[in-house]
Amino acid sequence: MGVVKVIELVGTSRHNWTDAVDSAVAEASKTLDDIVGVEVTNFTANVDSSKITEYKADVRVAFHVH
Repeated sequence: MGVVKVIELVGTSRHNWTDAVDSAVAEASKTLDDIVGVEVTNFTANVDSSKITEYKADVRVAFHVH
């Protein structure tokens, strides 16, 4: 079983919130092994001229500590 550590990240996307979450997980997986789960804690967006220009997702990433 071992120890699981949790870090918080903000993923971004110009397309949608799902892509923003995927972006955070993909970036985390570049330096972390054994990611076991994520929790999305908040969705936000930047708006310009009444249109969403960037989607943001606050993501908690859990991974095993070795």
